[in-house]
Amino acid sequence: MGWAEGASLDEIGQAAPLDVLTERFEVPNNNLSDVIESEWQWMLKEARNVGWPEYQALIEAAYAEPKLRRLYPYTSHCALGFAAAPDFPFATPSFVWVDSPRGDGDYTVREWWGGPALAQCSTPAQAIAIAVDRIPGRLLQWSPNVAPEG
Repeated sequence: MGWAEGASLDEIGQAAPLDVLTERFEVPNNNLSDVIESEWQWMLKEARNVGWPEYQALIEAAYAEPKLRRLYPYTSHCALGFAAAPDFPFATPSFVWVDSPRGDGDYTVREWWGGPALAQCSTPAQAIAIAVDRIPGRLLQWSPNVAPEG
């Protein structure tokens, strides 16, 4: 049983537990606002299950911020970044990446993944506040239901 045969993501997940299913493609009409919210919900769920409390705290703090919640979240190596839309995460110029510590340590705010540290923060809330301050004006004005300009 599989996608081509009309199986739901839950059914596929049971049949192929090693595949990571985000539920993103079960969004009706691919409404961009709903795709972004679906990705946030997946990320919150994944963060609860990964066994990394600092990462979970970062994702939850980012989701609690309405200005970031409008943007598409994506991760690489448990660092969190944001884009205007799911088609553009790595094509959109980065304005911030936030790395999660493992155990003791600070959250590191960077302009791009792997770039030099802009700030070290002891709490995810502090790191997220810096991320919000770095949102470019074009993304503050951007609406999820209007295609982003190149």
